[in-house]
Amino acid sequence: MSYTDTMALAGKHRKLLSRIFREPPPPDIRWTDVEALLVALGADLTQGRGSRIRVALGGVRAVFHRPHPRPELGRGAVRSLQRFLVEAGLSDGG
Repeated sequence: MSYTDTMALAGKHRKLLSRIFREPPPPDIRWTDVEALLVALGADLTQGRGSRIRVALGGVRAVFHRPHPRPELGRGAVRSLQRFLVEAGLSDGG
C-alpha cells in the first residue's frame, strides 16, 4: 500500500502512522490505537496464546505482544512495527 492509498484512512489513523515512523520512535503509542490502525489498513488480527497477537497484512505475517502492564508500546516494539509495515509495503511517505 502506498502513502497515497493511506490518504483514504481517517485523520487519526494517518496521524498515528506518521507518529509510528517518527525518529526516534515515540514512547507513548497505545496498542489499542495500533490495533485500530491495522484493522483500518485491512490487516487480519487473531489472538494467539497469552498476550500474542498474530497480524497478517500485504502477505506479511508477524506476531506482536500486547503490552502490559502499561498500554503503550515500548520504543523497540514501535521499531518492530515500523519494520513490519515497511515489509507489508507501507511507509510514512516522507
